[in-house]
Amino acid sequence: MNIKKRSVWFLTLISLVAVITVFYVSDKPSPFDGLKLFSDETLENVDLVETSATNEKSFASENNAFEEMRMEVENKRSLLREQLTTKVGTNDFTADEKADYFAQIQELTNVDSAEGMLELIIKSIGYDDAFVRIDDTKVQIDVVASELSAQQANEIIYAVKQEWPKAYDVSVKFTGQQ
Repeated sequence: MNIKKRSVWFLTLISLVAVITVFYVSDKPSPFDGLKLFSDETLENVDLVETSATNEKSFASENNAFEEMRMEVENKRSLLREQLTTKVGTNDFTADEKADYFAQIQELTNVDSAEGMLELIIKSIGYDDAFVRIDDTKVQIDVVASELSAQQANEIIYAVKQEWPKAYDVSVKFTGQQ
C-alpha cells in the first residue's frame, strides 16, 4: 500500500514537471523582468530624485502622492476585508451568505494583485510610476510621464486589456513630470 502511494506521488510530480516544462517552453517571453527589480542598479535608482531649478514639483512628490493614494485604497480594502472575514467567521449567516462573503474576499485579493501587476507592467513599458484602480469593469490609471500622446495612452490601454480581460472601460490620466 505504501509503495503504491509513493508511485502515485512520484507520477504526479513527474507529470507536474512535464506540464510546467511545456508551459515554460511554449510561453512567449514576457517584457517584464522581475529579477531586474532586485538588482543593485534598481535599488540605487530608487533613491534618485529628479529635480529642476524651474520646476517646483518633483518626481518624488508625485511618487509620494501615488503612495498616499495607494495607502487610502489599501486601508479601505483592509477594512472591508476585515468586515467580510468577521461575517464569514460568525454563526449569524447562512452557508450561502458565508460563501458569498468569502467570494468577495477572494475578489478583493484578485483585484489587489491585478492592480499591482498592471502597475509593474506599465512601469516596464517605460513610465516612471503608475497608479491603477480597478472597480468591476472600470480601470482608472494615473501615469507619471513627461510627454502626453494618444499613442502612449493606447499602448497602456492595450497592455491593461491584455492582462485584465475584464477591463471594458479603461481611462488613462497623465500627470506631467515636473
